[in-house]
Amino acid sequence: MAKLDARRIAAFLADPGGCRVALLHGDDPGLIAERAEALVRAVTAGDALRLVELPKEALRQPATLANEAATLPLMGGRVVIRVREVGEGKQAADATKAALAGPGPGLVVLEAPGLGTKTALYRAVETAESGAVITCYRERGAELAASIGRILQELGVSAEPAALDWLSQRLGEDRLLLRRELEKLALYVGAGGRASAEDVVAAVAEGSALDLEEALLAAMAGDLPMADRALDLAFAEGANAVQVVRRALAHVQRLQLAAVAVAEGAPARAAIEGLRPPVFFRHKPLLERALNVWRPETLAAAGTALLEAERRTKSTGLPAETIARGIVMTLARQGAARR
Repeated sequence: MAKLDARRIAAFLADPGGCRVALLHGDDPGLIAERAEALVRAVTAGDALRLVELPKEALRQPATLANEAATLPLMGGRVVIRVREVGEGKQAADATKAALAGPGPGLVVLEAPGLGTKTALYRAVETAESGAVITCYRERGAELAASIGRILQELGVSAEPAALDWLSQRLGEDRLLLRRELEKLALYVGAGGRASAEDVVAAVAEGSALDLEEALLAAMAGDLPMADRALDLAFAEGANAVQVVRRALAHVQRLQLAAVAVAEGAPARAAIEGLRPPVFFRHKPLLERALNVWRPETLAAAGTALLEAERRTKSTGLPAETIARGIVMTLARQGAARR
């Protein structure tokens, strides 16, 4: 069975068939846990007696997984053996090989965030006919928007396209946090409701994400005091330096697309309306002000400066927050000077 193609994952989670060991790994622990939960539900049908949770230390005994997988539930069906935070040691690989070769219908679900593809455990599952590897990377763009729509559907609500665009731009860093914010939104709009962009801002747009967006909009419009205050709030709410610089780069690149349209003769408002995903209505005035003072070539230079700032956050001894704040406020001063 080996590594599952992304298009096959949903079907596999609903019915893992004859798979004996499913290994979930990647850089998104929340998505790993979510998919493991889906496998547990699919196989146990909600029967708690058919789920066995083992600590990762249990893998030090090679026969443990195989013995548990060979267990036949009293009421029939398959048992699921779930192990979280699995490491890459040889003992885990040996226990997994024993489970793959052993008898019984049980399904072993291993959650291994950060597991490398060259480890013995990964190779043991990838090369087994009854093993499946599910890679769980952080989702972005259209893939993330589709997942948000699916989660909202599970929660009994829906969202307008503009609301989905807003959510997918701001809630993609961690699956657990994403689901938590969407649960808040579902409670806000009520069962069967349809969330608008205004609903999303009211229910979800809190803390560092909104503060950082406001800081970047203010900076590019040349509003130094507002940019400084919003940065203070963003860092206080948990934004990190690399996140600030990367979001600033994405913001500059988006503004550059609109600036090119203006340079080719389009009115600023029409250039903003043409951006995809759509610009949130509350942000349009500041974005239009920014288009009045920035040109495509100066935005290209700003993008280069931001790339250099990101490099410096990782390779110099200066505090990363100081570097991130410095580049954003430099852009704000340039915007003010051009205005």
